[in-house]
Amino acid sequence: MKIVGIIAEYNPFHNGHQYHVQEALKVTGADAAVVAMSGDYVQRGAPAVMSKHLRVQMALQCGVAAVFELPVCYATGSAELFALGAVSLLDALGVDALCFGSECGDLPALRRLANILCEEPKDYRRLLKMYVKEGVSYPAARERAIAAYLKGAAKQAENGGPASDTGGLASLDPAATHVPDSAGLLGKPNNILAVEYLKALKKLNSHVTPYTVQRAFSAYHDDKLRPACSSASAIRRALEQENSSVTFLKNQVPSACMEIFEDYYRRQYPIDPDDFSLLLKYKLLNTIPEDLPLYQDVSAELANRITNMMDDYRAFTQFASLLMTRQFTGTRVNRALLHLLLDIKKTDVEHNLADGKHYYARVLGFQANQTCVVSELAKRTRLPLLTSPGKRSSDGLPKNARQMLMTDVRAANLYHSVVTDKYRTPYINELSQGLLKV
Repeated sequence: MKIVGIIAEYNPFHNGHQYHVQEALKVTGADAAVVAMSGDYVQRGAPAVMSKHLRVQMALQCGVAAVFELPVCYATGSAELFALGAVSLLDALGVDALCFGSECGDLPALRRLANILCEEPKDYRRLLKMYVKEGVSYPAARERAIAAYLKGAAKQAENGGPASDTGGLASLDPAATHVPDSAGLLGKPNNILAVEYLKALKKLNSHVTPYTVQRAFSAYHDDKLRPACSSASAIRRALEQENSSVTFLKNQVPSACMEIFEDYYRRQYPIDPDDFSLLLKYKLLNTIPEDLPLYQDVSAELANRITNMMDDYRAFTQFASLLMTRQFTGTRVNRALLHLLLDIKKTDVEHNLADGKHYYARVLGFQANQTCVVSELAKRTRLPLLTSPGKRSSDGLPKNARQMLMTDVRAANLYHSVVTDKYRTPYINELSQGLLKV
């Protein structure tokens, strides 16, 4: 059996996601697709628009064989941490291939960038340091450094110069004038994640084979609804408006998902960051300034800004906007605030990474007619499979594993509490959530 792994948030699931699942099976020749999916919080530093359990149901109804939860410390991390957490989970599960989307669809070009960023040649490090000192954000500095480095490496190859410190680029074809332009790929969000996935595979010395599918529909950040396939950003924006129904989604999402969208609209979703505003303020008011830098993504400089601007706090998104600077991007600030809210500290992440990144693989759901896929992964995996977060399932796990699991459970319970408060629906404790079979 050949199994392809997919890394996703499905926030929410739409036509582009179904296209990706279908193409992943096609280009890899796999018998089944399994997904490592973010739980109730996502990588841009925000709660998911709807709960993970609804999103899992949609994925299973649209061709995914099984869904595994990406622990929240990785799901809300930087692109590098998100990718390392997700790739290492799929690698440990024993998938044969990894298929990810990208704006360029050019696997060799993405690999070239991944190799440079993994090896970090001396000239590249010098350029990166120079651009960071200019005060631009790290992503912008990295893109400029890569562009300058590639230009220099290509010129060196064209002149037949020495191959030293070229980060694996000594064999550059002088006629390949497109090579320096590949630095511009880092300006696209799916390309950035694609490069990080390839870096993670290289760091893990993984035998998983990578494939990429070119993004064929709306751009990642496109916030306008399009006729047939809009971005998740546009769909979220439309859902958050005061609509009486979700009929506008009929051309945007698979028909198999429409019933879920219709049944739970304004009953369990949408959820947005400002629904957590009072919870975040309470956390900030009860955290002494000296402890702020203990949290993931909170630097000493950002901690000072948080402390100095607390009197101007009004809401989650409003406060995040106040904290933004050229150095601190919006997503970086959002992630920092979310880590404060969810009590995710730097030492927690460091311990997990040092311990092998994962202690278990939690199964959120699977197709009832695809039990053979889960059975096959159970034979291959290096991790115990958890089908429930309850006490019986966690018995025998080491201390750090139980801490990781309980962090996920607390984060999910906080999300469920917000849903309950906003829509006056019954509260369901995460420990009592069963395994979803479709």
